[in-house]
Amino acid sequence: MARFEPIPADRREMHRAWLLDVAGLPTASGREQNVIAWVRAWALGRPDVRVETDGYGNLSLSLAHVPAQDAPPVYFTAHMDHPAFVVQRALGGTQAELVFRGGVMDDYFDDAEVRWHGPHAGVGGRLRECVGAGKGGKAYLAEFDHPIEPRAGDVVTWDLPGSQISDELPGGVLHASACDDLAALAAAVGALEELRLRRAAGEKVGDVRLLFTRAEEIGFVGAIGACRAGTMPTGSRVIALENSRASSEAPIGGGPIVRVGDRLSIFTPGLTDAVNKRAEHVAGGSQPTSAQKAGSAPRWKWQRRLMSGGACEASVFCAYGYEATCVCLPLGNYHNMADLDAVQAGTNASPARCAREFISVSDFEGMVDLLVACGEGLPSAGGFMDRLDTLWKQHEGVLGE
Repeated sequence: MARFEPIPADRREMHRAWLLDVAGLPTASGREQNVIAWVRAWALGRPDVRVETDGYGNLSLSLAHVPAQDAPPVYFTAHMDHPAFVVQRALGGTQAELVFRGGVMDDYFDDAEVRWHGPHAGVGGRLRECVGAGKGGKAYLAEFDHPIEPRAGDVVTWDLPGSQISDELPGGVLHASACDDLAALAAAVGALEELRLRRAAGEKVGDVRLLFTRAEEIGFVGAIGACRAGTMPTGSRVIALENSRASSEAPIGGGPIVRVGDRLSIFTPGLTDAVNKRAEHVAGGSQPTSAQKAGSAPRWKWQRRLMSGGACEASVFCAYGYEATCVCLPLGNYHNMADLDAVQAGTNASPARCAREFISVSDFEGMVDLLVACGEGLPSAGGFMDRLDTLWKQHEGVLGE
């Protein structure tokens, strides 16, 4: 296969702009309308991109007039929600009852600062107390700085600064309120943009489609709905995109992660190996073994990890009979929980507080590269059997000694 062609710098900048934009959108499980509007606006200026909605509000994007192909379609999927509050009812004046949808430790809610995203401008406030159960999670009383007129269903987030790229690591670090999973959504959009441009230039591109799901943070609800509805045709191959909690074994800046499984399941091995093979193609070589110097590693970086600290939609797709795997970005301040290791261990010296999530921009760009490579041609498997056959031919003679 021909050498992977790098993405031009001007288009990299465009992808970064989309990343900054979309990762700052307020969104919550069941209330993803801001992200949906952004995706539709992006597609509106591209007549060769089709957008469809299934019966559960999940979005599917595809390229128009793709010739019939022998291989099944390949889907890049990401979810459009992030842990956040939804207004359950207005209480008049400066108070409202909110329900939190997502997984965040209770420690982070004590006197936490929040922001209501109203029709004109946001208004800050604080949580006062937990008042029981709500639709999709625990309910909280919030007191805002000014009188507000919230509507049931309005999104309320932690009160955090806007999206910003710093220079803490080579290539930059994105700090944003919702990297999970909107950074992956931006990467999928960037990859589809590159693939449509390459197809327009006469290059061969596979049948690549996007699926953006809803309400992942409260139990993969949109993904389950998509599987039950058959939103993706039977036989589709699925690469779920995620942001997963970074660790010393899966560091931020180490490249996008080919995720072999999560805490629920191991993903489809053949498809995982095929994605890994495309990573080797982009890098121009494999990762060094224990018998090689670390300096022999390719300059384009990627990681291959289990990432068992959480679960992702790839497990859902596998359970419903799809070939599925995952590519994820290592994430700091997972679900906006700053100093999470210390808070979980009970060793934090100050009260638990929420902060912006952060990812490496070079990891994000690596995810775009890998997805483009998968869209250009994803093998049926990673070629491990070919390697075994080669090893057998090379060394079978030692068994006769």
